[in-house]
Amino acid sequence: MKLSKLSWFPFVFLAVIIGLYPLIYYFVDMQNNGLLSTKPRELLNSTVWHTAFYIHITFGGIALLTGWTQFSQKLRNRYLSTHRLVGKIYVTAVFLSSLAGMFIAFFATGGIGNVLGFGILAILWFITVIKAYASILKRDINQHESWMIRNYALTFAAVTLRIWLPLFSDIIFHDFIPAYRIVSWLCWVPNLIIAEIIISKRLQKADYAAKTL
Repeated sequence: MKLSKLSWFPFVFLAVIIGLYPLIYYFVDMQNNGLLSTKPRELLNSTVWHTAFYIHITFGGIALLTGWTQFSQKLRNRYLSTHRLVGKIYVTAVFLSSLAGMFIAFFATGGIGNVLGFGILAILWFITVIKAYASILKRDINQHESWMIRNYALTFAAVTLRIWLPLFSDIIFHDFIPAYRIVSWLCWVPNLIIAEIIISKRLQKADYAAKTL
């Protein structure tokens, strides 16, 4: 996936900032702030849910921080062994975070629509990273890159969620719950559509290059 310099820097900046965001939960009591303030006390006191939540945000942050480097052709060409190592870290992070995400999705604030929105996101996130890893084991570079584009588009939902949510909750609805119901889908469906457009353009370029040889 090639990005112009104009779009590359905001893309990386947002990935890094939101990737580091989970650190706040380790140093600040967030139970009365943000999303956790909408959760019932018995859920917040659940060791299983609490563990799953921290696995999800921690490894999700690692995925955001490491995943963008996989799309840099310069880094990939110069440091192939590092690319492979970071790729393994990324796959492990997504694997763990998506599994935890499937669990905590059942307790999503806002009702069944949000359970489905975040649940389907977690399932697709898990499937696409498995597909990406399986394709590179088969040395199918094109398929690997396509699945990685889809997967990181879903990883980037953590960023787009934090862009859309304040807009809908503070400006459009002036209420968290209706905003959250929309954003549970809006944070990842457009990302996946954009990913498919990027993949389609890549395939068209590859086909054109093959025909002109």
